[in-house]
Amino acid sequence: MSVSSEKTKYEPILSRLTDQEGEALCAQLRRELVEDVSQTGGHLASNLGTVELMVAIHQVFDTSVDRLVFDVGHQCYIHKLLTGRRDQMSTLRQYGGIAGFPKPCESVHDAFIAGHASNSVAVALGMTRARDMLGEDYKVIALLGDGALTGGLAYEGLSNAGECGQQILVILNDNGMSITQNVGAVADHLAKQRLKPQYLTLKKHYRRIMNATTLGRAVYRVTHRLKQAMKQTLLPCSMFEDMGFRYLGPVDGHNLSQLTKLLRYAKDIDEPIFLHVKTVKGKGFPPAEENPDAFHGVAPFDPLTGRAKKQPGDHFSAVFGRTLTRLAGQDRRVCAITAAMMSGTGLDQFAQKYPDRFFDVGIAEGCAASMAAGMAKQGVIPVFAVYSTFLQRAYDMLLHDAAIDNLHVVLCVDRAGLVGDDGETHHGVFDAAYLDTIPNMTVLSPSSFAELEVMLDRALFHTEGPVAVRYPRGGEGQYIGTGGEAPSAVLRPGSDITLAGYGTEINDILEAASLLEAQGVQAEVVKLNQITPLDSQLVEQSVQKTGVLLAAEEQSARGCVGQRLAARLEQAGVPAKTVLLNCGEGFVPHGASALLKRDLFLNGAGIARKALEVLGCG
Repeated sequence: MSVSSEKTKYEPILSRLTDQEGEALCAQLRRELVEDVSQTGGHLASNLGTVELMVAIHQVFDTSVDRLVFDVGHQCYIHKLLTGRRDQMSTLRQYGGIAGFPKPCESVHDAFIAGHASNSVAVALGMTRARDMLGEDYKVIALLGDGALTGGLAYEGLSNAGECGQQILVILNDNGMSITQNVGAVADHLAKQRLKPQYLTLKKHYRRIMNATTLGRAVYRVTHRLKQAMKQTLLPCSMFEDMGFRYLGPVDGHNLSQLTKLLRYAKDIDEPIFLHVKTVKGKGFPPAEENPDAFHGVAPFDPLTGRAKKQPGDHFSAVFGRTLTRLAGQDRRVCAITAAMMSGTGLDQFAQKYPDRFFDVGIAEGCAASMAAGMAKQGVIPVFAVYSTFLQRAYDMLLHDAAIDNLHVVLCVDRAGLVGDDGETHHGVFDAAYLDTIPNMTVLSPSSFAELEVMLDRALFHTEGPVAVRYPRGGEGQYIGTGGEAPSAVLRPGSDITLAGYGTEINDILEAASLLEAQGVQAEVVKLNQITPLDSQLVEQSVQKTGVLLAAEEQSARGCVGQRLAARLEQAGVPAKTVLLNCGEGFVPHGASALLKRDLFLNGAGIARKALEVLGCG
């Protein structure tokens, strides 16, 4: 059977591929993956490293029935190629196209949505228990990267899955972190022998025969205990075996034949299995192999050289990193914390200059928040740089560990607002609401690079208690003001309608004010610099004059700043027509931010249109 270079569906032929055809398919998939991601951008290095593993999984399992749970879901591109979405890869992460993460509404092959880390084993365990409760027959596989094992939820899932006694397969894609490294020549030899097909086949037949009689089961128990004693003498103890798993590995994740045989063996074992697979991130594409971190998430690039097609400009994360490094030079109490996102949050320079004051806790935001609280209690100034969507996982620690004792923990909340192509799991559209519920919390929202510098200084040295500085992905807009000291400011006077907002949404509001002026409408623009505690004085004064408030923000409708402003007007007895423009009460899909803002009426034209409607001019 030949593997065609034309775009056809793979799944009907996968189970019948020879080893040679499988290797040819893997090479073909890598070429297509590089070509596709070079056009759309996305997560490249992690997907290049899982090509053989994905092909092997789909040779052995039927993911339309069997449940494959990803952790984190950015490893799913090859899975999508193998499950009927090959012709749609040009739309990957594009508005109206297929998502960059598993999405059950997109395909029956996508068992569960996955955008955050460390939950796959717990989710897979839930599916396993549901299967057995309902007497159904399918396999459940949890696929997690080694980074996910830095999150505590992964161990909670493993602890429960290992002792459940039910058939569940956990596959660890280990592309860098050593988990249970065997030492010595004897250990290496035994590990290789345990993974040989002949050994696995003999072991399976031996167990079946011995379990057929009472005497056989007794003999099996004795030999099994003897084998375990010998293994513990010669091999380091595996914590996964201690949890109740049968541990297999480590196995070469780029040896398709061995992977397929091992998965077929694991499929027939009626107990929890932990398969440890070693892979190379970026495998098969030299630029990604040489610099996997740079190719973790990429913008469109030249598929021959790996060079980005468009060089990025300055952005809020970089400005934050430079500013924090400068401020740390003024006070040795300042330290930085990240949850496995050093480069993403702009902390590379800080980590290099102040390695003794830089702490990476892995994918463990709760740990980061609690650690920051402990550090603040003992007199230092911890700065936890974290994406808005990931900070959600630390809510309990912020509430109980930081806020109750009014500890000076500084949160630098990156990717606040719409982030575009990663979609529902990554938009930072909830932080304005959930941070506002935390007593003693101060939340600052700069609209420009200059204001970020001012507000970071204020957060570190001039604010008590927990404080958050939230800023968006990407660069600044037409507003490059240097304000930020006052809770709010009037950027543009007007008498017909009050337009209020914060962060970089102020750029769209200013654009709307210009469009309204061309229609003969004078809009007063009020920019909120501090959204918690909310000082609504300037908004109230403006609305007393205009009688109309339009608040625009890249946040979910529930608990948004606009709702709080409307409530303040009501409490103050200020009569007003009110229009709240936000991201609605549901989840926002993936797509370019400009297109999403257009559909949500959060761009200049949309805000102006809604203003004209409320004024009766539309």
